[in-house]
Amino acid sequence: MSIAVNIEKINQEIEPLGITLVAISKTKPVEDILEAYNAGQRVFGENMVQELTDKYEQLPKDIQWHLVGHLQTNKVKYIAPFISMIESVDSIKLLKEINKHAIKHNRVIDCLLQVYIAEESTKFGLDHIELVELLRDEEFLTLDNIRIRGLMGIATNTENEKEVKEEFYELKMLFDGIKASFFRKVDTFDTLSMGMSSDYKLAIENGSTMIRLGSTVFGKRIIKHFKTDQNQ
Repeated sequence: MSIAVNIEKINQEIEPLGITLVAISKTKPVEDILEAYNAGQRVFGENMVQELTDKYEQLPKDIQWHLVGHLQTNKVKYIAPFISMIESVDSIKLLKEINKHAIKHNRVIDCLLQVYIAEESTKFGLDHIELVELLRDEEFLTLDNIRIRGLMGIATNTENEKEVKEEFYELKMLFDGIKASFFRKVDTFDTLSMGMSSDYKLAIENGSTMIRLGSTVFGKRIIKHFKTDQNQ
């Protein structure tokens, strides 16, 4: 099926539920992203700053770009002028850096706090204790140019549906608890980003409000480097 047909099919499934689709466009050429854009998709996710900034320059400016990969503090300055949401915040140090550059550009940058829920050492994120400690940090309370919109998590890459369900359920319970404890009076703490192409239906069953789909939108990934004129 074409990219446009894929997007239409997904949106028929999720729009009645109020779920946002983030089309994960990493490694995809500009032509594929434009096809998705012309089909009505406006939210795209990238995991590499270099690739993201290059695509931003080439593509329509009403695209809402999400950074979904691990972000180093020294790379924040490159995306701060235009990024719509950083989904992968995992430290107070990174939040402070985002806030610093948001001030420079007179912006408030939306962020999700990434929570470690998988049984895989390669995944990034805060554990439950670290998450609470961050939200109680006095420095966090002074960061006026970032807005915490919710939580993000990546489940274990496994065919064991029971394990994946438990991880998503755990993250939803944590989301509800954090909202009640820290954001009770904040209407904008409303996003639970969980679910990718292999497990998004399980994520939706467990309360996801934002899914991140790559191959389901664009087809199976071709492993190749994104071409760019800029130095890596």
